[in-house]
This record gives sequence, C-alpha cells and structure tokens, in this order.
Amino acid sequence: MTAVQEKQDLYFERFATLSQEREGREPSWLRDIRRAAIDRFGDLGFPTTRHEEWRFTNVAPVARTAFRAATLVLGPSGEPLDNRLRKLSLPSLIPWVGECHSLVFVNGRFAPGLGSLTDLSVGVKAGSLAAAFEKGSASSTDLASLEAHLARHAAHQDHAFVALNTALFEDGALVEVRPNTVVEKPVALVFVTLSDSEPHMTHPRNLVLVGAGSQASFIEIHLCFDGTGRLAGREERSPAGGLYLTNSVTEVVAGGNAILDYTRIQDEGDQALHVGILQAEQERSSSVTTHAVALGGLLDREEVRAVLAGEGAEALLHGLYVINGWQHVDNHTVIDHAKPHCASREVYKGVLDGHAGGVFNGKIIVRKDAQKTDSKQSNKNLLLSEDASINTKPQLEIYADDVKCTHGATIGQIDPEAVFYLRSRGIGLDEARSLLIQAFANDILDRIKFEPLRSHLRSGLHARLARARSQHATVGSAGRMSALEEVD
Repeated sequence: MTAVQEKQDLYFERFATLSQEREGREPSWLRDIRRAAIDRFGDLGFPTTRHEEWRFTNVAPVARTAFRAATLVLGPSGEPLDNRLRKLSLPSLIPWVGECHSLVFVNGRFAPGLGSLTDLSVGVKAGSLAAAFEKGSASSTDLASLEAHLARHAAHQDHAFVALNTALFEDGALVEVRPNTVVEKPVALVFVTLSDSEPHMTHPRNLVLVGAGSQASFIEIHLCFDGTGRLAGREERSPAGGLYLTNSVTEVVAGGNAILDYTRIQDEGDQALHVGILQAEQERSSSVTTHAVALGGLLDREEVRAVLAGEGAEALLHGLYVINGWQHVDNHTVIDHAKPHCASREVYKGVLDGHAGGVFNGKIIVRKDAQKTDSKQSNKNLLLSEDASINTKPQLEIYADDVKCTHGATIGQIDPEAVFYLRSRGIGLDEARSLLIQAFANDILDRIKFEPLRSHLRSGLHARLARARSQHATVGSAGRMSALEEVD
C-alpha cells in the first residue's frame, strides 16, 4: 500500500508543477475545477476489484507504475521530438486521414504542422484546447462557451480517472460547430504517442460542441509510433511499444435536432495502458451515433456515456473489440434516458483469442419521467480459444412504467457446421475461420459511414487475426500476471 501511495504522490507533484506553469494563463473557474478534481482524486484513489464497476478489471499496472509526464525529448539517445516527427508520415500509416480535416497531437500536445484544416466549413472552429486560453486567442463568447461546457459533463466526483484527467490535462481538441452548419468531411482527432524506454503518461482532453440543427462526424484515434516510420506492434518485426498510460476524456454536446456521428478507435502499442471516456450530452430531438473500436493495448477501459437530456433524442451505440494474446478490454456504457419519447439502440461485439479477457457492462437507465422510452441492447462475443474469457453484464434500471426495453448477451464459438460448409466448397480451414470471423465483425464495421475508414479497418482485421495465434503462443504467463495483479 505504501508503494502505491508513493506512486500516487507523483500525480500531486505533477499537479503542483502544472499549477505554477499555468499561473495567469487559465481563468479562475478552471483553476478551481482542477483543484477540486485533484483533491477528489486524493479521496478516491485508483479503483480496485472491490469496486463493483471495476470488479473484472484490475488497474494495478497503473497504480504501481511511476509514470512521468511525456516530454518533447524521448528515448535513451535523447533524440529531439522534431527529428522523430520528420519520420512520422500519417498519410502512409493511416491513409484515410488525408480525406478528413485533421488535428494531430503528439504526446498529448498539438502538432499543427502534421494536420490539415484546409477548406474547413464556414461556421466551424477547430484547434488546440490549450491555445484557447492564451490571451487574445479567444473571444469573450468563446470563453463563456468553454466555461459552460468544459469539465461540466464528464463528472470527476465519482471517477478517479476523470478526476486525474481534469486536474492534469495539458491539451486536446476544441471543436465548435455553429448552429445549422453541415460539415461535409469528417474531422479526425489523431493522438500519437511516441514509444519510449521509460513509462510516461498523457491526459488528452477534448471538447466537441455541435450546434442546433447541425450535422458533423468525428473520428478520434489513438496510436503508438515507434519512431522508425512504423506503428508500434502493427508490423511483423516492429517494436511493440513501451509501457505508457493514455487517460483520455472527450465531452460532446449535441444541440437540438443536431446529427452527430462519433467514431473512437484505440489502436495503441502492445504494452500500453489506456482509459478512454466519451461523454455525450444530447438536447431535444438530437441524434448521436457512436462507434467504439478497441484493437491495441495491454489493458484498456472504454467508457461511452450518453445522457438523453432532451425529449425525442436518439442514441445509437456500436462497439467492436478484437483482442488476442494477454490483452484485456473493459467496455462500460451508460445510456441515461432523462426525458420522455427517447430511443436508443446498442450493439457491441467482441472477438477474443489466446488468453485475452473481455468485459462488457452496459447499463440503460430510464428516469421516472422518461415515459415512452424505446431501448434495445445487445452484446455478442466470439471466443476463438479455450483460454479466452468474457464477463458480460447488460443492465436495465427502469423507474418509468410505459417503456419498451430489451437486452441480451451471447457467448459462443465459431459454428462448426458453417466451417464444414465452407470447407466442402474447397475453402481451407484457416480461410474459412477468417471469413466467419470477418462476417461477425463486419456487422459493426458496416455501420461506420466513412468508407475510407471502414475499408481500412476491414483490411487490417484479416492481418490482425492471422497474427493472433503466433503472438499469443509466444507470450509467457508472467505478462498476464503483471496485468491482473491485485492492488493491495
């Protein structure tokens, strides 16, 4: 316990350092929120498996690791960040980014030279959140909008990682779409972590405001770059990426009658620890669709929370997690029906191989006055090995009496009859299995409207599945124990 406390003290030291650096640069209301958040983190501490919401996910690797803040000089050779960025070619690594408006962040800091906001629609503002607080860079109206929404929706009072992010975030994306604006191309928020030999952390914070009657789509992606021109762990002989923590929080507000599509992709390095939280606040008759795709990392907690705060709002939540080896992914979702005549649909699917472990905990809340609610929830899981495991817990919490709500979960293996059918048509065993797995996953991928991204994910899925068995066969049991060791 003493060792864990010593590691937590590092976060308070980091907060004190940042407070001095921010003196005079941030408004008093934000300083007050940050102070309350770090105090609350001190009260909460990191969750353990004794907490109901974390009973299947152990965050001991986070609690017991001395993470330092990601710096602009990385690696044992002290190679400057600029030298490594020259090797970072996003169009070649993720081609679909070239067809989007893009904001790129490296080690949690805005890198304006790597993204592109050319021909951005009139009525859209996009840039660095940190820059918005610089003197003279934002109008009084913009600052008032920030005060009304930043750190107001993702509550830090009962969530240690949100509290930590709120206290320590340095930068992130700020996007505001004015009312009655149609954004033709998706806006990509690209977060790249540079692989390092020492454990380091970033706390990205994003705020996305979509005005009434507007339409927009966003893609948030988290990647690890090994500094040699390759994504860490994504090629046969590329480094897997060092140990680091990404603790990301995104707040989304959809105005009345707004239509918003938000895709979040976690494709971190093999040793990464990732916590990603997406909080959506929906006003009257708005429609928000989310897609959560989890592929990389050693330990990953994905949370999507939607509050239907306006009558007639609609939320569509889709998720896909494809993991192998010793990976662990925990999906937590909450759909809060706070007003009547709202609808929600949720479909999450998982493909687990090797010794991978998964969690799905989906909660639908129907408030007392939320009559005429229509909600459906489904979680389906495909286990490819006897050692893979999944804990699934769909939940309904209903306080109204005039509603239609259903939920369900399934866990199974590849249908041997389907495999036999394909093999009888001359298809090999491995190819037959791959076709069935891809068909299972495509049910979620097909819901992604942006075709270049959809194609990219499909093409990468086959290669990932092909590598899965060789990867998990070479990983020792010590890796699993380090990821799941209980916090004292």
